[in-house]
Amino acid sequence: MLDNHHKNLATFIHLSTFSRFVIPFGNFIGPIVLWAANKEKSDFIDQHGKQAINFQISVLLYAIIIGTISVPFFIFKVFRNMDVIDFNGFNSFHINLNQPSPLLYIGGGLGALAVIAFIIELALIVKASLSARDGHAYKYPFTINFLK
Repeated sequence: MLDNHHKNLATFIHLSTFSRFVIPFGNFIGPIVLWAANKEKSDFIDQHGKQAINFQISVLLYAIIIGTISVPFFIFKVFRNMDVIDFNGFNSFHINLNQPSPLLYIGGGLGALAVIAFIIELALIVKASLSARDGHAYKYPFTINFLK
């Protein structure tokens, strides 16, 4: 049977991911510390801790993939007219805002996708913490299970 202490700990494990706005890598440090200190107390805390950590690692992996894909589109657009061999391209360096390149649209679309994914991530964290508060198990969607 779950008591309020276990529900509160599981809730705080999920909410501790918001510490990244104050502490660098707080979205990893907070859940790991709370989970490691309390995972033996109940399976409920252990399950929620693993879910929160797996979700944060998955989000980091997805962000790296989106960033790796989108950065070359901006680089190719900005340095399109540069002569790499002579490297005298800064004399004719310009950005034409009247005719954006399709590469800029693709890179901008990936950037917009990253912003939407960030908003969805925040909503899923709140939903998981509310499920933990109510004593229900929660499984984040699109999560790779690194910790089983």
